[in-house]
Amino acid sequence: MSDNKVSKQKPCHRCKRRSASTPPDAAMIHYEQFWLYRHCSSEQQRDRQAQKAGQLFSGLLAMNVVFLGSAFISSMIFNHVAITLGDVWILLSILKVLCLCWIIYYLLGTSRQPHAVLHRDPHAGPIWIRGSVLLFGAFSILLNVFQIGYSAILIHCKSRVDIVFPSIEILFICTQAFFLWHHAKDCIQVQHNLTRCGLMLIIATNLLLWLLAVTNDTIHMEIESQLREVEQRFSGKAPFSHPHLCNKTTSCICPNTTICKVFQKGYILLYPFNTEYCLVCCSVLYVMWKNVGRRISHHHFPHIKPRFKFHGVVFGPLLGTVAVIIGICVFMMYQIQATGSAPNRQVFVMYYSYYIVLLPLMSVGAVIGTIIHALEKKELDTLKNPTRSLDVILLMGAALGQIGMSYFSIVAIVATDPRDLLNSLILSHSVLLIFQNITQNVFIIDGLHRQPSVSPGKEEERKEEQNQEAYDQRQVSMLELGQEIRKASLSYIHSYSHLTWKRRVLREISFFLVLCNFILWVMPTFGAHPVFENGLEKSFYGYSTWFAIVNFGLPLGVFYRMHSVGGLLEVYITA
Repeated sequence: MSDNKVSKQKPCHRCKRRSASTPPDAAMIHYEQFWLYRHCSSEQQRDRQAQKAGQLFSGLLAMNVVFLGSAFISSMIFNHVAITLGDVWILLSILKVLCLCWIIYYLLGTSRQPHAVLHRDPHAGPIWIRGSVLLFGAFSILLNVFQIGYSAILIHCKSRVDIVFPSIEILFICTQAFFLWHHAKDCIQVQHNLTRCGLMLIIATNLLLWLLAVTNDTIHMEIESQLREVEQRFSGKAPFSHPHLCNKTTSCICPNTTICKVFQKGYILLYPFNTEYCLVCCSVLYVMWKNVGRRISHHHFPHIKPRFKFHGVVFGPLLGTVAVIIGICVFMMYQIQATGSAPNRQVFVMYYSYYIVLLPLMSVGAVIGTIIHALEKKELDTLKNPTRSLDVILLMGAALGQIGMSYFSIVAIVATDPRDLLNSLILSHSVLLIFQNITQNVFIIDGLHRQPSVSPGKEEERKEEQNQEAYDQRQVSMLELGQEIRKASLSYIHSYSHLTWKRRVLREISFFLVLCNFILWVMPTFGAHPVFENGLEKSFYGYSTWFAIVNFGLPLGVFYRMHSVGGLLEVYITA
């Protein structure tokens, strides 16, 4: 589709790993060319137009792949006979094999060409997002191992595709995680359009895997069928019947063995991690796609990069730690009681009460932080930054998951019995959650567009670091150790007193919100799903509809909390 124009100068071996702060020689720049714009007057204009055309065609490729996969998945949902889950798995396996081929080609071919990576985006792929890729990828691998074990036990009613598909998925996850960990910051300068198409193909594949995870409730239906049989056996009541369940799952029920129960329970527990992994990978891959052909000048980024320091915060960590400890206690009590055969109503009251106390505190903190941002006389950072633009889009988009589920809950409660204690708590929780998402988004987005503050006492901090290095290189006695601890305490108090009240409050609020979002990420990630387990919305909308809503909104909500932690840390560092 395109070719790259490069100088015939002999390539230098040292140029392969040139840092982003060093401006490349003009002879090393690979200008893009496209057949539609071969008659442009200048080389730079032809390069810009070719870049736009390459992005357009690669975007069209991804759009067609997503539409094709969505058509398959929709046909599987509405017509179980013509298109089965196995057919969808075969299509996704073909896409994953193509993605694996391109990733291997990129690792062994494209990235090793002379002058292929002249720049690396310092904002792309921060350590917390790449760590999330590894964490969620590891859980997704474990999820597929459980699925393989579960299908192997029920091989009499499962097809071989149920074992082959997770095996290919494990290989795909491992290769993709390795690729993103080592190359998330690349601004590739060769084979532009091939790289764009490859990245867009992987993005489309991850989106389809996420869509399938949202809509595929096969194992959940099998567990529901088994639970209904237990209810029928002990209570004699006719339970709620799920469409297509009797003829689909009665012959494929997990036998009463420990290993099968472990595989089944592990699959359900790890299910949200797979959808989370797909969303995180899409965000990293999109930034890589935007950085293809991007040339970064050395003056775009400051020489002194703000670093995370714990100095200047006292009350935020204390209040946040209290919220985390109480949240862990609530989560443990919820897991013990709500996962039993007969969930206790009081445990839902306790869970929602915790949220009703915490969410207003978070909202008030975000509002105060936004007001302080408005009072500060700080310039806005207007430099082009694809990572920051994506952060804003992801914050706004991921918040739609919790906001959407909250509105569905509000409608269900108002239409049934809003005066009941539990229903009124769920209603209050839904309203407060919507308000908290909006206020926190405003606070984070405003903070991300502020230029970093210049901290006072830089010379003292430099001396302190030099003293720390000297301290690490020598053996110290207990007396010297006590003196060093005293010096560190005095330095902490000194730096705290040097912060202005505005910056101090911003740091306190940011740290408090970081810890609050962390515990609100932990609780739904590791199995606390009252929106599905309280039974109110499920009985109002029906099992399949509410399952799709929860599987759409819950991963987005978990992703929102995790992404908010990263954004709030950025706000804390720049404050």
